[in-house]
Amino acid sequence: MKNKSAGKVKLASFDDLFGTSDNVSAEQITYVPLALLHPFRNHPYRVVDDEKMQETVKSVLERGVQIPGIVRPYPGGGYEVIAGHRRWRACELAGLSEMPVIVRDLDDDAATVVMVDTNIQREDILPSEKAKAYKMKYEAMKHQGSKADRHTADQVGEEAGDSARTVQRYIRLAELTEELLDYVDVGKIPMVTGEKLSYLREDEQQWVANAVGDSGIFPSKAQAEQLKAGSEAGELTEGGVYSILVKKTVSNVKVTISPKRIRDYFPAEYTKTEIEEVIYSLLDEWKQNKERGGEVGAGTSI
Repeated sequence: MKNKSAGKVKLASFDDLFGTSDNVSAEQITYVPLALLHPFRNHPYRVVDDEKMQETVKSVLERGVQIPGIVRPYPGGGYEVIAGHRRWRACELAGLSEMPVIVRDLDDDAATVVMVDTNIQREDILPSEKAKAYKMKYEAMKHQGSKADRHTADQVGEEAGDSARTVQRYIRLAELTEELLDYVDVGKIPMVTGEKLSYLREDEQQWVANAVGDSGIFPSKAQAEQLKAGSEAGELTEGGVYSILVKKTVSNVKVTISPKRIRDYFPAEYTKTEIEEVIYSLLDEWKQNKERGGEVGAGTSI
């Protein structure tokens, strides 16, 4: 734990500790009251009070915060946390009143790049977190002057060792609604399928989410491609979404009816052809009543 009388101390910089490219030999560490800290705007990484957080809290109680957070001055007073949201939360849970930080004067784009890079290599990062983080870093780097999209995507994924194509796929995922993105996080919708669905309009994505909720059927890659094609052609409807999602299931349904049971409903002299005609006629009438919202079987007679 720190000496309470010391406001600032000198030690190896955050960048030296983590091997980042900023050529700074040492930076000043300041102990800042937790009450003066503010979260980074649109911070994409979740801070959860889970088992790993409890381990961090235990570490903080035993050894203090070993790696300082990175902050920048916050408009109106205090500091905006760029890196160290989990450490901040651990300090709160540990009952501490302040946290060691490095204060940097960074613009929005530079702060975004640092925020993303200091978290992107975590093993437990969710697809939704990576998608939002990569999108934020990509846009920040474009603002900073990167020209070619692919070159920028290569740079975005460099810290995590991801290719430009992988980065672009994650950035597409960021266009999904939260509900569909949650399904990607839990593995119900594969990433490649989510990428296809991301091209749908927001209302179309809501139709997909509703259909999944009603049917319990999650779209395959092929079905997602059908939905995307329908959307691009301006032909996708809510009914069409249901039709595409349930078609595979319906086509696999096999119904076997006992001939003896069918015969009980018809006079003995009816031939097989006559019985089939009556059955198909009744099914057509049932379908028409259902489409009109009428009672099944109303007015039906043999």
